[in-house]
Amino acid sequence: MNSNFTFEIRTRYGETDQMGVIYYGIYPQYLEVARVEWLRSLGISYKELEALGVMLPVVSLQINYKRPARYDELLSITLTLRERPTSKITFDYQIFNEEKQLLAEANTTLVFVNKETFKPIKCPDFILEKIEL
Repeated sequence: MNSNFTFEIRTRYGETDQMGVIYYGIYPQYLEVARVEWLRSLGISYKELEALGVMLPVVSLQINYKRPARYDELLSITLTLRERPTSKITFDYQIFNEEKQLLAEANTTLVFVNKETFKPIKCPDFILEKIEL
């Protein structure tokens, strides 16, 4: 089953705010990196998707912050595919620090759209074939 994926990323100094913690607006970037790497783990690059005329804009994002992440921490982002994609794809995330403390929970919904028309399309079959749900 390819619905769970964990990706690690180290926080950088430029991502901290004046309080010395990772700025809350950085977290969506972490989620994006986890999604792109999940696709790559399936043998699909986002760049290739775009070349095929498929875009995946985020239409919904929710993050619940539990604890602060700090500079130079190694974060583990666990991504879970919520259900079989249709014209949309929804992920749940958990972000942990090196001590396995839960820092944040999040979810995103993205919609498959035609690159030229921006109209929704169904999830490409080659993606569905790589997902076992």
